[in-house]
Amino acid sequence: MITSTILYNGNLRTTATHLASGEIIITDAPIDNQGKGEAFSPTDLVATALASCMITIIGIAAKSHNFSIDGTTAEVTKVMESNPRRISEIIITLNFPKEKNYSQKEKKIIEVSAYTCPVFHSLHQDLQKKISFNY
Repeated sequence: MITSTILYNGNLRTTATHLASGEIIITDAPIDNQGKGEAFSPTDLVATALASCMITIIGIAAKSHNFSIDGTTAEVTKVMESNPRRISEIIITLNFPKEKNYSQKEKKIIEVSAYTCPVFHSLHQDLQKKISFNY
């Protein structure tokens, strides 16, 4: 089953359509690679997908252990390398709501589940992934 379709719009912009939902993502080449930088670049999406996946997997674990991570945010930094051009590092800071006051057991569930994210395991092992958890 096809997951998505991509249309090249010209001027280094694409439109991706998720077939099951009809949701659309637009990408632009980044400014440092001949683009306008008016939308996520494909490599931005890779870095962002890692954080989104981690939060989702943590959310599943939290739900099954009867606690909430509602209000959790992530800050994502992508570092590029030039020869060959690729992502060399993804830095993610996960910020959990201070008022939740997670127990040590809940923190352990959060941290273990974050590293079971399928995107994390799909990225090359040479790609540095620095994850921090702020409670």
